[in-house]
Parts: sequence; structure tokens; C-alpha cells
Amino acid sequence: MVDALGAAWTWVIAGLVLAGAEILVPGVFLIWLGLAALATGLATAVFPIPWQGQTLLFAGLAVVLVTAATRLNRRGAGRADGDLNRPDRGLIGREAVLDAPIVQGAGRIRFDDTLWRVEGPDLPAGCRVRVTGISGTVLRVGAA
Repeated sequence: MVDALGAAWTWVIAGLVLAGAEILVPGVFLIWLGLAALATGLATAVFPIPWQGQTLLFAGLAVVLVTAATRLNRRGAGRADGDLNRPDRGLIGREAVLDAPIVQGAGRIRFDDTLWRVEGPDLPAGCRVRVTGISGTVLRVGAA
């Protein structure tokens, strides 16, 4: 197949297959190998590179791209939107009125359409409180 298409086209097709496989098997890994194969194909089309050099170029590009993507992903994990799939974090600082009194440190509060268990100082029902933290599925509150 390499003789029929030429080395450059073989690398380009391999790159497109790997990029397409990323769509079928998402994992944000194959795309970088696909890009390395595409770049190797382009380099092979421009410069006459022996197959050993093509393989080394592909391997080097793959390592560089995967490493760079991994580092960028780790850096992005520490951002403020790390709570993107944690909507309960948006409750911290909000104020609401207690649905049930807080007795012996436990009570209930309603935010939007959800009833939450709360813990905090003993307070009567109807008292305005502010969410100060979260412990599992229990909101920690204090008087507002």
C-alpha cells in the first residue's frame, strides 16, 4: 500500500483514521497521534525522508503533542471552573429562609425546587440563613 500511495499519503490517511477514531472512541488521546501522523505526512511530502526518519519523526511528534496536551489539561484542571459539574458549589454564599427549624444542628432549606438538609446553630423556621459551606449533601449554614 505504501508503494501504491506513496509514504506521504499513507501518513495522511493514517492521521485521518486516527482523528476519526477519536470521534468513535473519545478519550482525547488519538487526536494527538493523528495530528503527529498528519504532520509526518506533510513533512514527508515536502522533504525526502527515509522510512526510519519518518518513524522517528512521528514518534517524536507524538510524544511532544501528547505531553503538551497533558500539561495543558493539568493546568486547566486547577481553574475556577473546576466546579463546572458541581452546581451545589454555587449555593455557597446564597441566602434563603429555613423551611424547618434547625434543631440539634439539623434542619431543612429550599433552594429553587430542591429541598436540602442543613446543619448549623439552632434557629427557628422562617429564619434567614446564609450557606457557608457544603459537607457531602448537607449544607452548612449560619444566621444571615
